[in-house]
Amino acid sequence: MACCGMCVCCHCCCRDGETRTPEELAILGEIHDEEDEILPRKDYESLDYDRCINEPYVEVLEGTDNKKAKKYEAVRWIMVFAIGVTVGLVGLFVDFFVRLFSKIKFSVVGDSVEECAEKGCLPLSLLELLAFNMFFVFIASVLVLIEPVAAGSGIPEIKSYLNGVKIPGIVRLRTFLCKATGVLFTVAGGMFVGKEGPMIHSGAIVGAGLPQFQSISFKKIKFDFPHFRSDRDKRDFVSAGAAAGVAAAFGAPIGGTLFSLEEGSSFWNQGLTWKVLFCSMSATFTLNFFRSGIMFNMWGSFQQPGLLNFGEFKCPDGDKKCHLWTAVDLAFFVLMGVVGGLLGALFNCLNKCLAKYRIRHIHPKAKFIRVLESLLVIMVTTVVIFAASMLLGECRDLAFPTPHNTTQSGGEDINSTIRQFFCKNNTYNDMATLFFNPQEVAIRQLLHQDGTFSPATLSIFVLLYFLLACWTYGASVPSGLFVPALLCGAAFGRLVANLLNVNLGMDIYSGTYALIGAAAFLGGVVRMTISLTVILIESTNEITYGLPIMITLMVAKWTGDFFNKGIYDIHIELRGVPLLEWETEVEMDKLTASDIMEPNLTYVYPHTRVQSLVSILRTTVYHAFPVVTENRQNERDFMKGNILVSNNIRFKKSSVMSRAGEQRRRCQSMKSYPSSELRNVCDEQNAVVEPAEEGEDLLQQMLERRHAPYPNLYPDQSPSEEWTMEERFRPLTFHGLILRSQLVNLLISGVCYAESQSSATQPRLSYAEMTEDYPRYPDIHDVDLTLLNPHMIVDVTPYMNPSPYIVSPNTRVSQVFNLFRTMGLRHLPVVNAVGEIVGIITRHNLTHEFLEAKLRQHNITF
Repeated sequence: MACCGMCVCCHCCCRDGETRTPEELAILGEIHDEEDEILPRKDYESLDYDRCINEPYVEVLEGTDNKKAKKYEAVRWIMVFAIGVTVGLVGLFVDFFVRLFSKIKFSVVGDSVEECAEKGCLPLSLLELLAFNMFFVFIASVLVLIEPVAAGSGIPEIKSYLNGVKIPGIVRLRTFLCKATGVLFTVAGGMFVGKEGPMIHSGAIVGAGLPQFQSISFKKIKFDFPHFRSDRDKRDFVSAGAAAGVAAAFGAPIGGTLFSLEEGSSFWNQGLTWKVLFCSMSATFTLNFFRSGIMFNMWGSFQQPGLLNFGEFKCPDGDKKCHLWTAVDLAFFVLMGVVGGLLGALFNCLNKCLAKYRIRHIHPKAKFIRVLESLLVIMVTTVVIFAASMLLGECRDLAFPTPHNTTQSGGEDINSTIRQFFCKNNTYNDMATLFFNPQEVAIRQLLHQDGTFSPATLSIFVLLYFLLACWTYGASVPSGLFVPALLCGAAFGRLVANLLNVNLGMDIYSGTYALIGAAAFLGGVVRMTISLTVILIESTNEITYGLPIMITLMVAKWTGDFFNKGIYDIHIELRGVPLLEWETEVEMDKLTASDIMEPNLTYVYPHTRVQSLVSILRTTVYHAFPVVTENRQNERDFMKGNILVSNNIRFKKSSVMSRAGEQRRRCQSMKSYPSSELRNVCDEQNAVVEPAEEGEDLLQQMLERRHAPYPNLYPDQSPSEEWTMEERFRPLTFHGLILRSQLVNLLISGVCYAESQSSATQPRLSYAEMTEDYPRYPDIHDVDLTLLNPHMIVDVTPYMNPSPYIVSPNTRVSQVFNLFRTMGLRHLPVVNAVGEIVGIITRHNLTHEFLEAKLRQHNITF
């Protein structure tokens, strides 16, 4: 099966569904039990990351000298810089309007609450808050209706893309506009979501689209820029854009680079690392430059490195007994990591159940139902935070010592953000201080506020925020998860610090415990280690926190992994995306390539009639086809009267290495030796070979003896469902791979020749002409068949990939998996020792579920 670079449904992998095991049919979505954890899968294509080294591409290489190559590389660096700057400006746009809308909302509602607390008109204040929040969320939900893939954080989809899977619409300009605009309304609307996750998605879209200088959504946006028109270049730029999104969100360029490496990209090299880091730096300093100038009116001061910054951690001046953390604290950090892993596993479990409920009962209904769900979520959230602030908050005394760190990174006094709702003078409402502030401000309150938050308030806040954030993530609005998880975890850490201070009388730094709690819960939810450690260190500007953060994240990940996967992996699995992990399990090496390959092939010949190509393309969904020739007994008879068969046979003879040819080459080299004995041996061998060549072609003789029992199939015949078992397993000499898009392009461009002509008369397409329709190539069903002459012949050999990666049928699964993943392959032909193709491996054949099903078959057999 030269399958769709990655078909996961049974129709794309096998003609006969009954040949699958019940486990495979359940996995592939053919049958489905309501209690089965595996939801029906969809078809996803893979990226063509491996270069197709065909003749048009070679012509481009031959016309490229070192000077042109350096110029091309310079253009690439310019694009990387442009992506970083653009992502930084996108972050500035989102942050500016979120701050503006939030300031207006909290100012109006705050004044109303203060006034109505005395007049007894608090329901009016609640209605005002509901009006603001529901209006903002309604706009965000409508934008998601316009482009559904703009919902959520986008990190699962970008992670899948970097893994090598195409998800329709995920990097389109329309998605970007809906995402970037929608997330600012969602955050300003008070939903428990963050803008950092969507920033990563937005950065990836900028990386995918900016170097193309064109847009599918707006077809008028198109420039004649032929560079970077391949999945390989596009995916590298997406890696840079995603890293820039992380860098802009957290002010962490190194963390962004590691995020792109850890969370997705299969193929990585030193050059790509340097470009991604440069892009991240560009985004960070662009955002820093403009935010610092706008907020402090000090252009060039670089005081605002990211959208989320944890501020400066330091002890009060003169307090020599104060330490940010000590060795004793590490034991508590490990325990917090365990609890964070447990909470993260519970969060993921509940969110998975909600997501499955949405898939089964909400998504199949009319689209406006999704809008109603989002409005219901924000309505409940608004009522809960208003009621909790009014009824459950405690009035705490304002008369605490002047904080050691009174300035937030936002440039305002941290004490100015406390809320006195429903409290008398010189006291503040600790619950309202957390709920009636932007989430970033609430995090800094927990990290740096010297005033106390009561244990009861923190416990209620953690519980409410945990449940509402879990319900919110997955609703049809652009939404991130980083900030809600950090805020919930910071409250948990501050709770632990308060208990240790009060109950155990320990002299600890509360801000450190809040930071570790934030890391523990976030790590338990997303299960990131290296990149998240560096992101948090860069956000705190405190390298001494490296060890406790790393230990906490590792413990949280190990604890959570004992129960389920990370939240992003769960949503990838629910979408049916065939994500490839970093490596296979050791037990999988019981299987070989022949055990997992797809043996039912649909192939084309080097020279094939137009009618055959149209028939193959219109009756299959495969995205690549092996180019093969058959080994016939009576080839010479066909050659006499059939030009088509003659061309195919000649191509085979010129491509297949024979022992006789090798012997002749060796003899030629022997004649250069002075030894007469070697020359004599060579002459004797030539004497043996020459009569055979005069009487009958030695290669033809060998092929006739080797493959005489196999039946014949004319090259202009289409594959038939009525083939016998013998016909299905006849030997086919493998010459290369050609993609569906390439075949359709050849047909549309009229690349063919008449049977009475030589194949040299066939028109030639350049590399630019082959890629001008990228990334949306025309479909065979859009081709006007009346314009095609069915009897014309297409020579596909100049356009196929003659040197794809191949494996032997006896190759172990771990070797197949490593080759497929690290090289970013889409199709991996399985070729035996004599050059005959026996099957093809695609992404679907290497998914964990498919390998497990095959392993069960293997164990039952043995």
